[in-house]
Amino acid sequence: MRWAHGPKSSNTPDCTDGHNAPSRSESTALDKSNPAAHQIRFCTTADGVDIAYAGSGTGVPFVKTPNWLNHLELDVRSPVWRTWIQRMSQRHRLVRYDARGCGLSDTRVVPGSFAANQADLEAVVAAARLDKFILYGASQGAAIAIEYAARNPGRVSHLILNGAYLRGALRRDASPDAVAEAQALLKLVELGWGRSNSAFRQVFATQFIPDSSPQQMQAFDDLQRQTVSPQAAASLLAGFYEIDVTEWATQIRCPTLVLHSHDDARVPFDEGRRVARTIPGAEFVSLDSRNHILLDHQPAWHRFFDEVDAFVHRHGVAQALPTAFESLTPAEHRVLDGIAAGLNNAQIAERLGISPKTVRNHINHVFDKLALHDRSQVIVRARDAGLGRIG
Repeated sequence: MRWAHGPKSSNTPDCTDGHNAPSRSESTALDKSNPAAHQIRFCTTADGVDIAYAGSGTGVPFVKTPNWLNHLELDVRSPVWRTWIQRMSQRHRLVRYDARGCGLSDTRVVPGSFAANQADLEAVVAAARLDKFILYGASQGAAIAIEYAARNPGRVSHLILNGAYLRGALRRDASPDAVAEAQALLKLVELGWGRSNSAFRQVFATQFIPDSSPQQMQAFDDLQRQTVSPQAAASLLAGFYEIDVTEWATQIRCPTLVLHSHDDARVPFDEGRRVARTIPGAEFVSLDSRNHILLDHQPAWHRFFDEVDAFVHRHGVAQALPTAFESLTPAEHRVLDGIAAGLNNAQIAERLGISPKTVRNHINHVFDKLALHDRSQVIVRARDAGLGRIG
């Protein structure tokens, strides 16, 4: 798996190899037979914050913004996130990152204004050298994605949102009761987040995944505790209360899919409908679940992927890749990505878990479909399309 890095400049965020890396290995590669195998790299935002990001899978780039809460290393082992990452990596080249103050990203800074989230996403997109991609956001990550898509209409081919809201809790309801509830949750975080007793964090776990196994509930609690400090958690939560991307949502022009659990225990269903009504032409899907984070034992989890697949294909992956690549099968895309990464046939076979003969057959088909006969020409075309850079 190879990550390509652009040239440094004083204005453009760029990837760094191990800059401010944590004590653990700066690059964590999982079993290559695992579709979620990834490598972790670091980039620096325009305001000097180190952000950890990772890529897995092959195909059309699919960027996931952070939600509450993420940790690149722990997520791939968590029963809450592991299968989601694996499933999405089988379909796309998935790019994830930890927000500032969280996970493997710079924890020397406390998350500040909501605007800082744009700097994080912009740094990752620049470091991974993504020209056009599918953008996905869940929970407050949806607000990040909405603003980015509105600001960068030429880069986002499809926008997919789940459990989304335009307005934070205090923006949509500033009544005395709502303010008191918000302040109580903040106090819970400030007083109890770092304690070994999970009672404080369970308040959040039961809102996010009420329909979960004891193992999943415990894993979510552990993830919260290990991902962010009490101070950073309180700062994040306070920032979420004040989000308002309503105006940005009216400016979205790319195909948009909004999904929302009908009985979402964290974000009201009506907020999801408001998102879909506000974004021009957005499609809306109601999911039969109470969970804010869908889990793989739920029918809604499987429907989520069915709806996402149908949406992307309905609006055409040609919006994310050049027309010449439309005729390639997913397997051929994966082989082409290996060629673009500079791998030989044996390395591609090992990477994809297939035989060298199968690789040769796929390469012949790729050459025929692209009407090219020289491997160097194929590499140039594929890299121009954004292949071979991450994953």
